Amino acid sequence: MTKLHELTQLGQSIWYDNIRRALLDSGELQALLVDGVMGVTSNPSIFEKAIGGSSDYDTAIKALAGSTQTDEQIYESLALEDIQRTADLLRPIYEATRGVDGYISLEVSPALAHDTAGAIADARRLFAALNRPNVMIKVPATPAGIPAIETLIGEGINVNVTLIFSLAHYEAVAAAYLAGLEKLSVNGGDLSRVASVASFFISRVDTAVDDRLADLGHTELQGKIGIANAKVAYGRFQQIFSGNRWQALAEKGARVQRPLWASTGSKNPAYPDTLYVDQLIGPNTVNTVPPATLTAFRNHGTVAGPRRWAPFWPKHRRSWYS
Repeated sequence: MTKLHELTQLGQSIWYDNIRRALLDSGELQALLVDGVMGVTSNPSIFEKAIGGSSDYDTAIKALAGSTQTDEQIYESLALEDIQRTADLLRPIYEATRGVDGYISLEVSPALAHDTAGAIADARRLFAALNRPNVMIKVPATPAGIPAIETLIGEGINVNVTLIFSLAHYEAVAAAYLAGLEKLSVNGGDLSRVASVASFFISRVDTAVDDRLADLGHTELQGKIGIANAKVAYGRFQQIFSGNRWQALAEKGARVQRPLWASTGSKNPAYPDTLYVDQLIGPNTVNTVPPATLTAFRNHGTVAGPRRWAPFWPKHRRSWYS
């Protein structure tokens, strides 16, 4: 049993925050799945690095370059193929977990972050083009993205909500998910067939506030705010997905919208390279990790059960996975 399998037993799923064609062709991704990786995420930056920083796609690009497709269309055709192949690799996990895990995510165009109608249309198009039940479409938690999330969930489209940084962001996302499920129920949809995660960014918070903490003379809090922020969101998750409104949906087969810890690679070399994995282990969560962090955790990460809040946090916020 690997450390990733141990995390699964504690209720946390590790998703791999990386994709490139060589991973698929070489069998490396399949090996990671055997070792306990339960899903995969992608984003435009990952694809940019994969396509521009390797020779993996050269043959395919040359073949498409003579067509009438635009550069954007060529990129999308390459990305769609990789996503479909990854979804097929993940399908046994999707089936074995009854739709809890085994997902691969693809993001709507970043240009649509502030365009509700455009994001909805792009998500519908991508979900239909991929034609896999274990695909999630990434939609940002912008003011324009929130109603798009509600609409898409109401249509039975799986959504990975990305770019969540604050409790207010998270609460709006969870409310959109619940409202979408209610719409799906009214329209006779199968609530058990739709899934969503709420991607809460961790290390970027510390990157943003550590210098300010130093200026204020609170260096003891550096490297801790991102984790504390996530724990507050988790406490709110427990509340939202335990009330009467949620129970009515759960009785119809709905599954919780799991918090997903994103941006969990340590950006400050002074911090442990497994900091944002070791400190955020618990049930009904996902941690999507980049390659270096996954390697580090497999080598020397610490698998531990539910934790308590750090002592500087207010008492009413101190329960952690309890």
